[in-house]
Amino acid sequence: MQAVNAEQRPLRADAQRNLERITASAQALFAERGTAAQMEDIAAHAGVGVGTLYRRFPTKESLLTALVRGRFQEFTVIATEIEATIEDPYDALATMMRRHAETVEDDAAFQLAMMSINSFQWEGIEEDKSALNAVVLRIIERAQRAGAVRADLRIEEYGMLMCATTATMYFLHDRGVWRRHLEIVLDGLRSATA
Repeated sequence: MQAVNAEQRPLRADAQRNLERITASAQALFAERGTAAQMEDIAAHAGVGVGTLYRRFPTKESLLTALVRGRFQEFTVIATEIEATIEDPYDALATMMRRHAETVEDDAAFQLAMMSINSFQWEGIEEDKSALNAVVLRIIERAQRAGAVRADLRIEEYGMLMCATTATMYFLHDRGVWRRHLEIVLDGLRSATA
C-alpha cells in the first residue's frame, strides 16, 4: 500500500524507498503498540532519520492519515474493478465487501485507525473517501434496483458495517470469526424478496 498525494510531484527513487519503509514501519509499530507508537521509533524501525520522517509526516496523525488514505485509494481501485467485471448485483456488493475486508485482514494499523476514527482530524481524507463512496454507492444502488438488497441500505450504514467487521478483526484476531460476521451481515443485507 502506498499513500499518494496528487498535489505532489513524483518522488525520487530513494525518497520513494524511504516512504515505503516509513509506511511499512508505521503499519508494524501501530499494529504492535497502537497509538502509543512513537514517531522516533517508527523512524528508527524504518532506518531513516527522524528529520526524514518529520519532513514527510509532521505529526503522528498525518502519518496515520496517509495510511488510511492509501487504503481508501486501494479500496476504490478494487470497487471500480468489481463494478466493471461482476454482473450480478448482489455478487458485486458481496465480493466488494469481502475484498475490502480481506485487504485489511493483516493490517492492524488500518484497523486501529478505524477504531480511532473520532480521535483524529483526518485532514485531506475527504477526497479519497468521496471517491470510494461514489463507487460503493453505485454498486449498492445497482443491487437495490435489482431487488437483491434492502432498499433502505445507505452509504453511511455500509461504512458502519465495514467498520464493525474491522473491529471484529482488531479485537478478536480470528479470521474465521470476522468472516462469519461478514457473512451474517451480508445475509442481513439481502432483500426480503431476494
